[in-house]
Amino acid sequence: MLRNLASSLFLTERDAEFDDNAPKTRGRVVTTIHKAKEVRPLVEKCITIARRSLKHEDAAGEFATNAERGSSEWKTWRGSDQWQQWNQSIAPVVAARRRALQLLGDKEAVQILFDDIAPRFAERDGGYTRILRLATPRLGDAGTQAILEFVGVHDRTVETSEKPAFADDEDEGESTEETAEAEEDSEEEVAETDDESDDEEEEEK
Repeated sequence: MLRNLASSLFLTERDAEFDDNAPKTRGRVVTTIHKAKEVRPLVEKCITIARRSLKHEDAAGEFATNAERGSSEWKTWRGSDQWQQWNQSIAPVVAARRRALQLLGDKEAVQILFDDIAPRFAERDGGYTRILRLATPRLGDAGTQAILEFVGVHDRTVETSEKPAFADDEDEGESTEETAEAEEDSEEEVAETDDESDDEEEEEK
């Protein structure tokens, strides 16, 4: 059951343009929360195996040939020392694919794992999947549902909203300037009245 569920997750990344049973969302399966927690270590282990084989595959690419299989050029390469070096470099990749096939049991899922998913997580050390609990229970037995998906595909980004600039702010700025001018005028009037009262007192004396 876990092998089939893990294979189903990898198969959602396939090219299903002309497939009658195309997945609804790439890189995501919906299952129960308990199954998702049990199958997650298996998925992570398969991706780690595929990631570790990438460096050996790159090293083998230096000794590979683009000649068509069965051609005279290919036969010459097949009997050269370059083929021996390629054979030694590609051996860990073959062992990794066999190990993944043993864990998953699906050749198409293994091919997608090594060709598409492993290069995507080449710079990531672990934590390739996440589990999201769904609020809606499963019909029939009311089991708790969850989403098991690859990270980096449906990531949620938190965006902070910017404070809008309203016309009221400009009106407030103008009103504050007007009040400041009015206060200055009132202070000048008060000073003038004080000077007049002082002059009247001196005349009376």
